[in-house]
Amino acid sequence: MTKFAVPDMTCGHCEATVTKAIKEVDPFASVKADLATNTITLSSSAEVSTITAALEKAGYPSTAIG
Repeated sequence: MTKFAVPDMTCGHCEATVTKAIKEVDPFASVKADLATNTITLSSSAEVSTITAALEKAGYPSTAIG
């Protein structure tokens, strides 16, 4: 499991966009968003840098925090 801080994720639409961006690089990823803390926790076979790049491209810069 990897946790990412996604400061600009503030609503359900943002959550859906972030999830879609991750699923585009890893369709089998398990994504759990926490809007209260602006974080996502995911289990994915994709590299952290690939996930970060996908989120950046979708307009949600992120930082891996765990």
